[in-house]
Formats: sequence, C-alpha cells, structure tokens
Amino acid sequence: MTVAEIGVLMSLIQVMRIFGPNLWGAVADHSQRRIAVLRWTALAALVAFSGMFLGQSFLHFFIVMTAINMFTSAQGPISEALMLSEMHGDLTHYGRLRLWGSIGFIVFVTFGGYLLERYGVKIMPWIAFSLLSLVLLASLRMSEGPSIHPAHDVPSVLDILKRREVIAFFVSTFLMVAAHSSLYVFYSLYLAQMGYSKTWIGLMWSLGVIAEIMFFYFQAPFFRRFGVRRLMMFSLAVAVLRFGMIGFAAHSLTLLLIAQILHAATFGVHHSASVMTLQRWFSGTLQARGQALYTSISYGLGGTLGGLLLSIFWDRFGPQTVYFLAALLASGSMLAAFFSYQWQTCRKDIR
Repeated sequence: MTVAEIGVLMSLIQVMRIFGPNLWGAVADHSQRRIAVLRWTALAALVAFSGMFLGQSFLHFFIVMTAINMFTSAQGPISEALMLSEMHGDLTHYGRLRLWGSIGFIVFVTFGGYLLERYGVKIMPWIAFSLLSLVLLASLRMSEGPSIHPAHDVPSVLDILKRREVIAFFVSTFLMVAAHSSLYVFYSLYLAQMGYSKTWIGLMWSLGVIAEIMFFYFQAPFFRRFGVRRLMMFSLAVAVLRFGMIGFAAHSLTLLLIAQILHAATFGVHHSASVMTLQRWFSGTLQARGQALYTSISYGLGGTLGGLLLSIFWDRFGPQTVYFLAALLASGSMLAAFFSYQWQTCRKDIR
C-alpha cells in the first residue's frame, strides 16, 4: 500500500478513540453490566481482527481497522471504571494496579521484537490475534459485581460538562496529551535525525516506561502528603521543562536521559492525578462515561489534533520547533488546570 493509505489506516486508531469510548461507556453505565460489555467487545474485536488474514484492498482493511478499533476502544475506560468501582473511593493502590498496563507494554514490545526478528513481519497478525484472545480469556475470568443503583440527586453528564471547572479540566488534559504527541509521533524520528542509533532510541523509550512504572508503584505516599492539586500542577510544570529540554538540548545525551526520567511526572503523575480529579464528578453510575470522556477528549481529540498541528510545524519550521510548541501547549494546560482547581475551590469541593 502507499504511505498515504497506511497513514489513513493507522489514523483510525486515534479517530475511533474519539467516538468509541463514549458509546461503550454509556452502554456500560446504563446497563450496569460492565463486564458483559467487556466480554462482548473483546469477542467482537477478535472476530473483527480475523479480517486481517483475508482480503487485499484498501477498502477491506479500512473496514477491518474501523471495526477493530471501535471494539477495542471499550476496553480501557471500562476496565478503569471497574477498577475504580472496586476501590470504593480509596485510590491508595490505584498506581500498583495501573502499572501493569505499562509492564505489559514494555514486555510485549521486547518479546514481540524478538519474534519479529526471528520469524519476520508475517507473524505480526498472529501476535496481535493471540493477545486479543488473552484479553477475551481475561474478561471471561472476571465476575460482575453488584449493580450500582443511581442516587436521586446524581446530575446528568451534560450538566456536569457545563461546569466551568470541568470544561477547564478537559481543556487541560486535551492540551497535555496534544503536547505529548511530540513524543508519541515524532520522538524516534527526531532522535534519528540528531544522529542517535536505534539502540539508544529504544533505550530512551524503555527508560521512560520504567520511570512511569516506578512512580505508579510508589505513588501512594506522594498523593497522601502533597494532594492531587499540587501533584497535578507539578506534573504540568515539569512537562514545560521536559519539552523545552528536548528542544534545546537534544545534542546532550545526559539531558535527554534526564528528560526521559521526567516521563514519570509528565505521564505517571498526570494520569493518576487526572483519574483522581475525575472521581469528584464522575463516580458510581457515571464512572464508565467519565473515563470514556477522558479517553476521547484527551487521547482521541488531543492526540489526533496535536499530532496534526505538530506535523505542520515539523514540515515548515523544523523538528526542534515541535518541542517548543509542545512546551507552549503544556503551559496552556497548566493555566487551564489552575483555573479548574480555583473554580473547584469556589465550589468548596476540593481541599
């Protein structure tokens, strides 16, 4: 296929993150059968992926990729909602559960790389098919908890989304993930242009993921001591510094290594603080929809539009400007978060 066709097919991962999570979050919350939704979407994703072994045309793979990503987009937000429900408001050990996503990523990237090296790229669909099978198997081992009966004074999702502090929060997460598109989309290419080898680029990615795993494991005492608000603002300030370092000092291996360690703050701290902030508005019967909105607005819209905007800067003004713009986006995210927490204080619902 052409590069343009491949680009369109890969963009469906992000595009379906905009629409899919909200659909499945609403279904899960309204039905109060979240595990059933996980099982059916896992099965549907597996069936849809079987289309990868058939057909040759662009249209065929467009349909297959749309279906796969529509169904897999349910897994993240609903799993998070289930996990948060089981904690009954005590998020002390959230990080020690969330870190398994990071561990899974680094283990299977490493193991998958070995398999691809040994058996060639044709084994790739079978790896993905096997992993989707394991997702289905895991969902079948889960049991549905007691239904959460909605309280009479629970506001609608639309009413919550009209609050200025909620709008500011989602603007902040949108800008933060848009800034991180500079890493997810361009970081490897940027380092390659700066003369770093594939080995060093791989080590950089591994270092970032290991840093976030370490924070997730040890995060509980930090949140108890400093609180959600301070850690959120800290993570956003660190993001401004981190992207500025990558833009200004990519020639320095030492500074780049430090910048990657800061991933613990810009992703790990930010993600946990965002999830904890969401619980102030989206809990109980609204939990899945709250997680779905976070995924859609931040990773769906923020990731997609951020990648497009930064690609324009890459082409017109050079690679370094991508990271200067990312620092600017992180600054905007910090400003929006400041107003969100200020307005929450006005409502007397945050320390």
